[in-house]
Amino acid sequence: MRKEVVVVAATVTTASAVVGAVVLLRHWKRQSERRWRHAQRILRKFARECATPVSKLWLVANDLVTHMQTNLGVFPSYSASLPTGEEIGLFYGINLRGDNFLILKAQLGGKTEPISEFHREEVQIPSHVITADSKELFDLIGLELSKFVSLHEDGTGRVNLEKVKLGFTVSPPVDQTAASSACKGIDWKRLTDDTVRTQLMTEINQSLEKHGVEMRVSALVDDVIGDLAGGRYYSRESVAALSLGMATNAAYTDSVQQVQELQGQLSNSGEMVINMQWGNFSSSHLPITEFDATLESESTNPGSRIFEKLISGTYLGEIVRQVLLKIAQETALFGDSLPTKLTIPYSLRSPDMAAMHQDTSEEYEVVDEKLKEIFEITNTTPMVREIVAEICDVVAERGARLVGAGIVGIVKKLGRIANKKSVITVEGGLYEHYRIFRNYLHSSVWEMLGSDLSDNVIIEPSHGGSGAGALFIAAASQTQDADS
Repeated sequence: MRKEVVVVAATVTTASAVVGAVVLLRHWKRQSERRWRHAQRILRKFARECATPVSKLWLVANDLVTHMQTNLGVFPSYSASLPTGEEIGLFYGINLRGDNFLILKAQLGGKTEPISEFHREEVQIPSHVITADSKELFDLIGLELSKFVSLHEDGTGRVNLEKVKLGFTVSPPVDQTAASSACKGIDWKRLTDDTVRTQLMTEINQSLEKHGVEMRVSALVDDVIGDLAGGRYYSRESVAALSLGMATNAAYTDSVQQVQELQGQLSNSGEMVINMQWGNFSSSHLPITEFDATLESESTNPGSRIFEKLISGTYLGEIVRQVLLKIAQETALFGDSLPTKLTIPYSLRSPDMAAMHQDTSEEYEVVDEKLKEIFEITNTTPMVREIVAEICDVVAERGARLVGAGIVGIVKKLGRIANKKSVITVEGGLYEHYRIFRNYLHSSVWEMLGSDLSDNVIIEPSHGGSGAGALFIAAASQTQDADS
């Protein structure tokens, strides 16, 4: 009898445990389903707020046209001639970036062989030079250029470098503490000032002379002007250029009649190059979300560079991180404990975002790898990884389509949509290495203009890649000398 009681009690206890486990499992499943539905709601709301239908893109494009017309006399303008495509000879270039610079050399052969014997070298700027004055930086550039010239001298004998043109382009760093450190000796914000540029050119040329380099810098411009010069070298229909990397900018050509305030600086070609600084553009029609507002308020430059914060490489990954953080906080998407590294601003870079977005594996293995590498998030399911990829898609699509609207706005301002071909040169990692971003950009232009007009806008990658615009600026100075 006693044994039977014990057996019955054990059976009851086991049954109770099973029932309790079933109840807990059901509760966990209901809780998981609620969290999953909440995560999906956050994602859907974010996607709705980021939406860029064609009607909205046209509103943005039209606002950009107004912005261009209103600020035409304020935009920095350059009267130097652009290349004709007939330039032939050896050219050198320097492209100064935030914490490094490129030295370039190429032989241009005009229409028959546009570019050959191309050499490029990247030089990191030591920390002690970054924090020093501009003369120390230019002394380093002069020294490294001297070494570069010696290394790449051809075997046919010494070239008369006094007649060789040297172009100099500058890629201003993003005004954000998360971006690469920039040379403290350069007043980046005043590089559009003619007096500042002339002073820097003098310092550079003094350094070149000190190190026995016979070339002299004849032009110092923003890198996007160099991209435009490169586009013009290949096509007379090249009218604008964009840089789409960690920062962003645009430049275009306009007739001198459209630049009344600058009549005293007319170029021999009858056109001016306009540096739009379009990162500063803003419009009430831009699709701004709560995450953009948070980024804006926490940035080092609140209230400025609004367009840049929606489309440039510095900020795309940060928006994705902020969305992931909110979902993790409210739905425990990555577990009950919030991943500490997910709270670190600007920890997700755009190349990593692009890698996750373009993950074509069935189980989203690249997403899994990046989550572990960047945020130390482990044990995610394929469904969770898919949400991460979807957030990347929403952010990239919005940014790329806004760039497309910007391109259409420029072409419309120039009055070229209906009856003229317009070549737009695009340089930068977002366009060159982020395939889905590039595809969204192209498709947005096609959607806005339709099949009848979209063929009038030709979007091309920059020729020669990053920094090569300095070579074409050098070629442009040859044209200007010939016209003088």
